[in-house]
Amino acid sequence: MAFEFDHLFICTDIGAAAAEKLISFGLVEGSPNTHPGQGTANRRFFFHNAMLELLWVTSEAEAISPPIRRTHLWERWHKRTLEACPFGICLRATGKTSQDIAFDHWDFCPPYLPQGMNIAVATNSNIVAEPMLFQTPFGKRPDEQPPEKAQPLNHTTGLKEITRVTLISPSAQHPSPELQSALDTKQIELKEGTAYCVELGIDRETQGQHVDFRPELPLVIRY
Repeated sequence: MAFEFDHLFICTDIGAAAAEKLISFGLVEGSPNTHPGQGTANRRFFFHNAMLELLWVTSEAEAISPPIRRTHLWERWHKRTLEACPFGICLRATGKTSQDIAFDHWDFCPPYLPQGMNIAVATNSNIVAEPMLFQTPFGKRPDEQPPEKAQPLNHTTGLKEITRVTLISPSAQHPSPELQSALDTKQIELKEGTAYCVELGIDRETQGQHVDFRPELPLVIRY
């Protein structure tokens, strides 16, 4: 089975004012999105191969409603500065394995998706000390999207592709079987640290530069 990194979400304050730090760095923002019935909204930044999403809850009632509750999105967002991991990691299968799922999962059918379409959410979704792991059957590289779904990919920094995703976690020593399965795809790495953070390596990090967006975002970009 072959998998690729599709996107990362980071739970942020309402409105994701921290996106302005990414814009100041030189990233060009794509279109925002809302998730009716799920009670979340986002701001998005696209690279050629993957996407960075800043996510917040707009409706607690929707986020804890029966169709959504098992994702624990509300807890992940509400406790994002406390004990909850504020990240979600989405993978996509490639080639002939496009229907394969990287981890044990349950079928998540949020109201905003067309009937019959679902998202595979890892069965560790109740472990909020770990990232929410999920996989979409409709995931594609942003640079392979049809014109009507095209997003800005050319950043003033010249950065093109996410080539490394490293999760830093105070709960890294004993990953759940589902998280271990995701690690086994070699699309993400896990390291121990005192606080949650994620490092994104861009374009193989050949320039030897980095920018640290903390404390506004638990994010470091190395390029």
